Parts: sequence; structure tokens; C-alpha cells
Amino acid sequence: MSLTEADDFLAETRALAALLNGRPPEDFERATGFKGWTVNDVLAHLHFWNLAVDLGGFDVADFERLAAEIASAASSGRLRALEAGRAGARGPELAALWLANAEQMVPRWREIDPKRRVPWMGPSMSARSAMTARQMETWAHGFEVFDLFGVEREESDRLRNIVVLGVNTFGWSHQVHGLPVPPAMPELRLVAPSGAVWTFGDASAGRIAGEAIDFAAVVTQTRALADTTLTCEGEIARGWMSRAQCFAGPPETPPAPGSRRRRAA
Repeated sequence: MSLTEADDFLAETRALAALLNGRPPEDFERATGFKGWTVNDVLAHLHFWNLAVDLGGFDVADFERLAAEIASAASSGRLRALEAGRAGARGPELAALWLANAEQMVPRWREIDPKRRVPWMGPSMSARSAMTARQMETWAHGFEVFDLFGVEREESDRLRNIVVLGVNTFGWSHQVHGLPVPPAMPELRLVAPSGAVWTFGDASAGRIAGEAIDFAAVVTQTRALADTTLTCEGEIARGWMSRAQCFAGPPETPPAPGSRRRRAA
């Protein structure tokens, strides 16, 4: 059984790499709309966590050593420095290093049993979830880079992996804020990039409808709900979309309306 999510992660990586190909070093020092991170910061972050998940899959002892470094750096506010230091490169050189590593790791992951458990920062996760998380992070952080350069990304139905991650973290989006999880998830009716309609959930709990890319953008907190096509009916639907968070970590505040937009090319 092939882990197709590994190829989806690689396709997402290649899409971002193509945007950066041929850009001068100074472009990598430009600040994005995500917390002022530069393109170099984004690439160092993506590269570091790609390395980490690969160790979790294939060298548990080294992963445990790295996890201890991560915990120490996070507690002392040095995590970004750790990411940059591990990359050891900037600009086009960093982009090439990040892409080459992804190209090298994916064939290994393609052959893993999708249900195999791999260690992570907290509970272990399945290999399928590990690759979906890498695709999600690459897609989400790619947003601020595409926005920075005023380019609209061409989407494909591999976006479904991120949509499903958003669906699966319905409960987490409440728990991370210390809120009770509603007994049912609202019905989702989302239009995929291909034009297909993806449906999930229970209409008795409310409805959310619109473009799949907008749902993915809201659950990854790359767009404010007000800046999307999504329509929400019912208290549960509106509450979920106001705080949706498909990624781990402490509760994060979604971007303010109008704060995350594509710049003029």
C-alpha cells in the first residue's frame, strides 16, 4: 500500500519551490504577512520540521535527541534560532536544500504503512497523519509567500487532505480553547478545485458552505473568515469557524479581517 499523502506533500513543496526559483537573495529577506516572518524564516521552519518528521519515521533515537533540543529551545524562546541554525543556509541555497531534502525523504515515506505510528512532539501519529501535516504546513506557510509576491497559487484536489484534517480537528478547535465539544459537527458542503462537491457532517448542527480552499484557509488560519466565500448557518458553525485551528500547539488567534491578503504583483 503506497502512502499517497507523501506525494501530495512533495507536490506542495514543488509548487512553492517553483515560485521561489530564480529569485534573488534579497527577496528571501522580505517580510511576509505572517508575524513578520521573512521567506528565509518560512523555509528554515519548513525544512527543520521536515527533518524532524523524517527522523521520527526512520531514526527514533536521533528524533528523541532532537525533541529534547526542541523542548529546551521552546522553553527559552530560541526555537526560531534553532530552526535557522539547523538549516545553516539562507536565500536560494536554503531553498535548494529544503527542496532536495523533501525529494530525498518522500520515496522512503511512500513505502511506509500508512497506519504505522511514528513519534512526535506529544502523542505519536500515523504515517498518513505525519505526511498530511507536512503538506498542510507547506501549503499554509506557502500562503504568505504567494501573497508576498502577488501570485495566485494553482490549487488541486490534493487540498482534500487539508480539508479532512480540518474536519478531524473539529473537536480540537474547541478543546484547545477550553470549550466543550458540541455533540455533532455542522454539515460542510465545499466546492473542490476540480468542481467536485465534498460533503461532511450533520445538517442538524448547522451548515457551512463555500470553496474548499476557503475552508482550508480558515482552519489553517491563513485567512480571516470574513475574507472568504464561506457562509455559516447556526451557532456551532459560526463558533467553530471563528476559532478553527487544525494544527497543534497553544490556542492561536485567527488573522484579523483584511490582514492577510495577496499583495499587488
